[in-house]
Amino acid sequence: MKIKITVLASVISLGLTSCENFLDIAPQSKVTPENFFQSESDFQQAVDGIYAPLQGLYNDQSSWAMGEMRSDNTHYFYNVDYRLPFPEEVADFLNGSENTVTQNKYYHNYDIINRANQVLDVIDDATLEPATKNNLKGQALFLRALSYFDLVKFFGGVPLPLTPAKDLETASLPRATTEEVYAQIQADATAAAELLLNKAEQEAGRATSGAAWTLLGDVFLNRKEWDKAEEALRQVTGYELLASYAAIYDPANKNNAESIFEIQYLEGTSLNLHSTFPYFFIPLTPDHAQLTKGPKGSQNVPGSGWNIPTEDLLAAYEDREADQRFSASIGFYTGASPISDTSYVNLPYIKKYQHSHSIFGQSNQNFPVYRYAEVLLMLAEALNEQNQTVEAQELLNRVRRRAGLGDIAISDQIGLRAAILKERRIELAFENKRWIDLVRTDNAIDVMNAYGAKLKSNGAYYYLSSSSYQVDQNDLLFPIPFLEIQVNPDLTQNPGY
Repeated sequence: MKIKITVLASVISLGLTSCENFLDIAPQSKVTPENFFQSESDFQQAVDGIYAPLQGLYNDQSSWAMGEMRSDNTHYFYNVDYRLPFPEEVADFLNGSENTVTQNKYYHNYDIINRANQVLDVIDDATLEPATKNNLKGQALFLRALSYFDLVKFFGGVPLPLTPAKDLETASLPRATTEEVYAQIQADATAAAELLLNKAEQEAGRATSGAAWTLLGDVFLNRKEWDKAEEALRQVTGYELLASYAAIYDPANKNNAESIFEIQYLEGTSLNLHSTFPYFFIPLTPDHAQLTKGPKGSQNVPGSGWNIPTEDLLAAYEDREADQRFSASIGFYTGASPISDTSYVNLPYIKKYQHSHSIFGQSNQNFPVYRYAEVLLMLAEALNEQNQTVEAQELLNRVRRRAGLGDIAISDQIGLRAAILKERRIELAFENKRWIDLVRTDNAIDVMNAYGAKLKSNGAYYYLSSSSYQVDQNDLLFPIPFLEIQVNPDLTQNPGY
């Protein structure tokens, strides 16, 4: 997908006021909303621009620090020589409103929303072929819904701009309620599902009707509206599980038959479209090439040693030999370390995103947002909560069979609920799902306090303070960025920050 960022604003110098009608003349050398949105190509470029911040969002620390390291799935390797405290604070429940990691998720999502609003503000009046207009509008609606969903899950109610900001008043909105944000997400995703092309017809990498129905099902799952989740998820058709779990993540299989929506990356361009996140998930070593499967480069990659699989997660795999997800997802490294007084012995790291590439620091690795396996598990959960345990069990077992495991015979609702949550943990490991799963199933406080107590009882985690992992209701949401509170007096902060 080509990504082109179009500047939609111009500044007129106050010193050029001698011409009486100057301000009535549209700038001829600048791109503005008034003179840009003229052709199908203009709209296509603008929609491409909505996708662009997704690359920054999923390369950024915020996605995996807030989605995985906040949970019991991953932690960080404590580097006494080179500290990056902000992601550590997120993992240890010590972050405040000035934490740049949590700020970045907020700002990336609003960048997407603002770009989508620019397109949606004018596309209904555009002279475009109807099918083309529907597809472009559907993509903009889907991306806006996806971003608001990311915001509301992590921050609660947030400002809800639906049109481009034109002045300070429209740029400084108060927080909408959680219910109002969810209502808008549902409206956008529902409209997108009706407008978008299906996977067979859509250009690879773009949002599809299946992606919109999946998003809608995920929204209803988070809202515990089980019947609506079931209805939406049953609309997700035209996908299938790949026989090999490892093949899902191979860059040679981008946008495969199981992929519903993934973030597109490309190495080797001048536009910085490559992914960098795999480099964060390996230990700091003298030779990163042996783990990243790329060429040798700098001897020190700042930030390495993040998102390290925990012993808790490793223990959750019921059969490491049979379950192909274990060998595909997790590697182990033993060897020297450039960190003072440190050597690695069988240190786990995320392996599923490490694939061959030719330029140091530029991976060709896409990031999965939604896969068909997750649809099956979401549908199983929705059915189980409606006491339809037989079909729920069969959907769960479809995912297990692909992994190489036998069927489970749990038939009671409570037991099946726990089994589905556990299967999500394994199947979707390192896909930024675990923290939200714990929150939405009301398990986050108990699970994370118990996990924190276990860490602090282990001498290897001597660096944890007594105030870390003191998880309460306030920790289920992240703070609105401090700078936003400073510039917008109508914003209120989340409790506890």
